[in-house]
Amino acid sequence: PEAFEEAVGALGICEKDRIVVYDDQGLFSAARVWWTLRAMGAENVAVLDGGLPKWLAEGRLVSDAPPSPHAKCFSATFAAHRVADSRRVKAAIASGSETVLDARPSGRFSGAEAEPRAGLRSGRMPCAKSVPSGSLVGPDGRLKPREELRAIFDAAGVSVEHPVITTCGSGVTAAIISLALEALGHGPHALYDGSWAEWGLKGNNPEDFPVEAGEA
Repeated sequence: PEAFEEAVGALGICEKDRIVVYDDQGLFSAARVWWTLRAMGAENVAVLDGGLPKWLAEGRLVSDAPPSPHAKCFSATFAAHRVADSRRVKAAIASGSETVLDARPSGRFSGAEAEPRAGLRSGRMPCAKSVPSGSLVGPDGRLKPREELRAIFDAAGVSVEHPVITTCGSGVTAAIISLALEALGHGPHALYDGSWAEWGLKGNNPEDFPVEAGEA
């Protein structure tokens, strides 16, 4: 937390500020920044709907001047409940206490497509459900309307009341699922920060990090 406090404070951000996050793709890495800030105790954080592309399309003001922030004191409070590690994922798989949702494309989830990173196995965690992050975002780069999001989660068998752990390839697009769950007012949800980059390592003991493949 100390390194995070120093880095974010240097950007002129305080945990009590109203923080709006965006990226240049509509909705991609902004969701991860939103989740990280929330995990470090900032509560008043939002993602700009449609990101920079929508902002530009609407003819809104932009600047190319280099930012010159005044440093602030960011006081981090680590929200451990928002972050899942491999032990928590294993417990969820064994007990069914939390539903694991995988944001990777369906081909990688089933194991039909190889992982883009070297040294990783193909497939998914046992009992995981597929909710590709791209299915939650419209062609305009905006999160889909709530009724469409609800239909997607319903089709995946996700109960509104049941706690969720989100995962993906490296912990980025899982945050898009987390953002969608938040938009729906879903109950507790955490993000598996290690994601497939940790779980899918070829050097892992397959009994400790089991992998399934094929249609779920």
